[in-house]
Amino acid sequence: VNAAVYQEILEHFMLPSADQLYGDADFILQQDLAPAHTAKSTKTWLNDHGITVLDLPANLPDLNPIENLWDIAKRKMRDMGPNREEELKATIEAS
Repeated sequence: VNAAVYQEILEHFMLPSADQLYGDADFILQQDLAPAHTAKSTKTWLNDHGITVLDLPANLPDLNPIENLWDIAKRKMRDMGPNREEELKATIEAS
């Protein structure tokens, strides 16, 4: 996902969801330090839309819940030890 695609995702999915969840109330967007998230054009887009972003230090998974979820999924899959494509697909679905 490049910055332009990320901004389209924000426009078409995040903004409507935030409006439905928060209405006119302020909220803070949490994102990681992926290049599309930190691109100058994305920062400009967020600023133009009045969206506050939570500043996260690099490499701090404790504050990013999705990183913990990925770790759990990886451990479960490692324990199941898939060897073939079919086993991998089944392991992903089971995790």
